[in-house]
Amino acid sequence: MQQKRNKKEIKKVTFPPVYTIDHREIAAVNAVLKKGPLSGFVGTPGPHFFGGPVVQRFEAAFAKKFKVKHAVSFNSATTALHGAIVALGVGPGDEVIVPPYTMSASATAVLMNGAVPIFADIDPDTFCIDPASVASKITKRTKAVMMVNLFGQTGDMGALLRLAKKHNFAIVEDNAQSAGATWNKKYTGTVGDIGVFSFNVHKQIQSGEGGVLVTNNKNYALRAQLCRNHGESVVGGLKGYSAGPIFGSNYRMTEVIAAIAEVQLAKLDFLNTKRTALAARLTKKLRGIPGLTVPHLPKENTHVYYSYVMKVDEKELGLSRAAFVAALQKRGFPIGAGYVEPLYLLPLFQKKQAFNNTHFPFDYEGMTQDYSKGLCPVTERMHYEELIGTDVCQYPYTTAHIDAFAEAVREVVGK
Repeated sequence: MQQKRNKKEIKKVTFPPVYTIDHREIAAVNAVLKKGPLSGFVGTPGPHFFGGPVVQRFEAAFAKKFKVKHAVSFNSATTALHGAIVALGVGPGDEVIVPPYTMSASATAVLMNGAVPIFADIDPDTFCIDPASVASKITKRTKAVMMVNLFGQTGDMGALLRLAKKHNFAIVEDNAQSAGATWNKKYTGTVGDIGVFSFNVHKQIQSGEGGVLVTNNKNYALRAQLCRNHGESVVGGLKGYSAGPIFGSNYRMTEVIAAIAEVQLAKLDFLNTKRTALAARLTKKLRGIPGLTVPHLPKENTHVYYSYVMKVDEKELGLSRAAFVAALQKRGFPIGAGYVEPLYLLPLFQKKQAFNNTHFPFDYEGMTQDYSKGLCPVTERMHYEELIGTDVCQYPYTTAHIDAFAEAVREVVGK
């Protein structure tokens, strides 16, 4: 005799793979493979120093799309971030203020050039760096501030721009998660002095790996290009260059990757339109649930929802964040608690050892930094207590997936 079930059977939702590559990318790659070259870069002065025909065509298309003068491709957004630091001339003895709630490359790119990241807290609504916290961290060593446009939108760029003008520092935008978002009708990534975009496999558009640095400053663009392609081998014979020696590496994008990225770029608006429509539907269905705060959207911003991120108040919700997330995961939904551990708590910063057993650049010329727990209380509260994020708002997911997610949320919280 079959036992009677005491609990309601939980229905699990199935999500299709997220993959936006089709015949167009395949055709573009095949064209490169048939004709060549696979990479058009040469590490000596001349036209081939700037890459092959597909790389240069992709860079031109990117610059046109985002309405900037210069787009410099890289083999990742991480190397592009380092290119931004090099372009600005940041080095030993300098400080760059960064948020701690971001992928580690936002901070380690600073260390790679011998400068030191100083962590400022985040805004509890946008989860981006808080200009008020930035203001408290500015010193005579501050060379730049990095605005990480997190989860699909930017933070208070107006306040940060005012601080930059007052204190004469540069603004780098890590725009890896917000391609196509805007601030005051201007694309994020193009508001500051330099912006960096990502084509990592998890981003809105992807080529497996890859990145682009954008700027309207000709000198910054050239320094980034030198950093990307063994600049030390080039500057001696580069006509018109007078900014001194530069240390470079191989950060170049291949023709095959550029071919994929070029096709993906053409899909950006379509994919973002899908994301924003799904997010708007989800917000409408979740708004008003006690203990659950839907994404905040400042009036100056548009949001492209790299991730749909909410806050929970456990007391109002009536259950713990962990239990809430676990219940939704059990039903098959892609959701998690928190994002990344606050960067200053990573061993690299706790031990202040970036280069083998030395303490450079943390101790350079008597420099000191505070990386203690509790340094950024808003970040720690968001990560350990309140923030949850889901990836349901992306193509090829549909309104049916959104409706199922909203229904599951109400079922779990009993609303």
